[in-house]
Amino acid sequence: MTINILFLTITIKKREISFEEAVRQETIEHLYEQHKSRQFSMYRMTI
Repeated sequence: MTINILFLTITIKKREISFEEAVRQETIEHLYEQHKSRQFSMYRMTI
């Protein structure tokens, strides 16, 4: 009887982002929140 075992090593590193990427991500999150708020207000108007 043969047992073959695969050993897998996973390394997780914290990703460092640049200032420009952080600003861009913050802008995207802000626009997403605005859009979500607008969708909710339109939903309330139709009810």
